[in-house]
Amino acid sequence: MAVKFPALERSSPNSASPAAIALRKSAKLTLWPLVVATFFMVSGGTYGTEDIIHGAGYGRAVLILLLTPILWSLPTAYMIGELSSALPEEGGFYAWVRRAMGDFWGFQEAWLSLVASIFDMAIYPTLFVLYLTRLFPWFAVNNRGLLVGVSVVVVCAALNIAGIRVVATTSICLFLLLSAPFAAIVVLAPFKYGTLVNAITTPTTSHVDIIGGLLIAMWNYMGWDNASTIAAEVKQPQKTYPRAMIGAVALVSLSYIIPISAVALTKLSPSAWETGSWADVAGLLGGPLLRIALVLGGMMSAFGMFNALVMSYSRLPMAMAQDGMLPPIFSKVTQGSGAPWFSILVLATGWGLCLGLGFERLVTIDILIYGSSLLLEFIALVVLRIREPNLPRPFRVPGGTFGAVFIGVVPMLLLAFSIVRSDHEQILGISSLLFGTLLIAAGFFAYGIDLVLRPARSAPPTSAEMD
Repeated sequence: MAVKFPALERSSPNSASPAAIALRKSAKLTLWPLVVATFFMVSGGTYGTEDIIHGAGYGRAVLILLLTPILWSLPTAYMIGELSSALPEEGGFYAWVRRAMGDFWGFQEAWLSLVASIFDMAIYPTLFVLYLTRLFPWFAVNNRGLLVGVSVVVVCAALNIAGIRVVATTSICLFLLLSAPFAAIVVLAPFKYGTLVNAITTPTTSHVDIIGGLLIAMWNYMGWDNASTIAAEVKQPQKTYPRAMIGAVALVSLSYIIPISAVALTKLSPSAWETGSWADVAGLLGGPLLRIALVLGGMMSAFGMFNALVMSYSRLPMAMAQDGMLPPIFSKVTQGSGAPWFSILVLATGWGLCLGLGFERLVTIDILIYGSSLLLEFIALVVLRIREPNLPRPFRVPGGTFGAVFIGVVPMLLLAFSIVRSDHEQILGISSLLFGTLLIAAGFFAYGIDLVLRPARSAPPTSAEMD
């Protein structure tokens, strides 16, 4: 018989709480808006693949970008598909882990994601400014770039407070606009067949090898679970999520593979590639206008990723507040859109304050923290299979309990390999691997502090309540 944990079950979306009523009345996301929002939470477009080409060459880069989603993304998408369809709750992966393993591990899951956001979210406004200064160097003078970055944070916070449909509509428009220059590259490249073999003969300063290219590919395929946190705001989530995950994997993969395959026809030397080279390639293929379009697309990509991730991360404090782990004010939502306005404002303020810290996007910290949270999600998949076998699962990972266990093996092996391979990075004078481990351990202490500050919780279930 399944063991029930009444104290761990959040009130259903049909409860009479103001937040639940607002969410029930708010507009719901359908399939394609969710696919595009997931696209921005994971990828943001073809930008960031340049070093894969440099390290692996065109053929092996395409092979890496084909195999990585099969070995890395699809297992994660299947896991998310099952858990999202079985437990379509606000907070997503946090709610799954908490239900499967209790408050402590649920708190750790949310902690890992919010800590990781400190290193991720300050990057996107910075990238927006970097692309902007390539067109208008004036913004690089004094603190103008910082003001632009703060403006990006403010605008995205406002869009998110306006509601999930506003964010989704913005994402679709940005996707179409940033995809247009790459579509032009795909069309123009065959007409330059073999003509760019000597276009750039000076090798770049990039030192990425084929293993480094694999790590970058994994990095470019990270973040699928971010879409799960908005489950209560998705129409028919039991059906929509599995289809959206598969569709998003395909969309992200094609956005990487097709442009690279097209440019390979020009015979441009792989050694000429480094971060930012897509703009130079666009200039070679279509002249200065296409180059400008690629730079503008980079700005849209950075803006779109920040905007979509604000939507994802802001649901974590709201769900935690509903469970008594944070003050109730974090669960406050706007009456019209159902957006957690206080969570958005607090997180946006924190990310805005990090803009001037100059964090580099460290692969080791990102992969270590993300990998730890992903491990908890795969464990939750197995635990819920064993503990709640009768839980309705409109979509299931095939193969029974063995399939649920096996599907997480390859992603975890890849994560372990990537952490070992990239442990040379440094932050604040210590190994980034050690620094990331300290951040993970800090979550244990944070939970203890939360217990002290938290109001009295429900008592654990007695044996009479378990069946």
